[in-house]
Amino acid sequence: MRVAITGGTGFVGRNLADRLDDAVVISRRNGIEITDVEALSKAFEGCDAVAHCAGINREIDGQTFRRVHVDGTRAVVEAARRAGVQRIVLVSFLRARPDCGSGYHESKWEAEEIVRASGIPHTILKSGMIYGPGDHMVDHVTKAVRTLPFFWTVGYRERTARPVPVEDAVDVLVAALEGRIEEPTIAVMGVDEVTLGEAIRRIARVAGRRPAFLPVPTWVVRALAQATEWTMVVPLVAKAQARMLAEGVSEAAPFAPEAPIGIRPARAFDDERIRAALPAGGFTLDDLRIIRRLRRTAGPRIA
Repeated sequence: MRVAITGGTGFVGRNLADRLDDAVVISRRNGIEITDVEALSKAFEGCDAVAHCAGINREIDGQTFRRVHVDGTRAVVEAARRAGVQRIVLVSFLRARPDCGSGYHESKWEAEEIVRASGIPHTILKSGMIYGPGDHMVDHVTKAVRTLPFFWTVGYRERTARPVPVEDAVDVLVAALEGRIEEPTIAVMGVDEVTLGEAIRRIARVAGRRPAFLPVPTWVVRALAQATEWTMVVPLVAKAQARMLAEGVSEAAPFAPEAPIGIRPARAFDDERIRAALPAGGFTLDDLRIIRRLRRTAGPRIA
């Protein structure tokens, strides 16, 4: 089976590419825009299936939720039709739904609806919080607790999450690509349900830190998200992620069944897997957008 992977250099996409023997990796880095039907059609030629993993969690430099999630998915479906692709697997978000006031959630839902209406056999994976080396969850929490003497928890009523190890997420993706999942839409959640506060404390402990934890209202987290989107190359928390944290990430909306036993995630959210995902060091000045911009403007130093 030959598989094309959109977003193939992103977190989930590159892990899937590492698992497959003959993957066609598609991303902006190799010159293919997600809205370019002609380029996508050529890339899909000879492929049996497409794993549509392309997505963003913040809008920047013209890459909007609508352009990437909606227009991009429409282009992927049309290109797959032209290339004779037999199956599409879409990586969506667990709580993607319409009319909820979040551009991220709503655009992911529109992408789901485009795939459902495509007439091409498909599986939609409504995925929860996926973690592993190079993620945005363990990586950013670890860097934050290594840099700051305190960390925040969202709201005064604890929300929960079911973190998904990236190995499990890829297992489900492969099963869907191979047609081993009968349901057209499934929820992908980890085996362990923990409060978000406990998840953060567990990551901090494995990282060797014991910061003070401060519960803050959700509006403070939203303000922090806006500030870090403005100032950081990769924000500590994006506005879409602040919404996720405020809602919790342990229940599909709307309801979707989990994958069959034997396919659904089964690896624990334990110290071993957290340790494997830990980055080196904490945040530095290089994580600030203004510093990156100044260094690019300055150019190479002359000895």
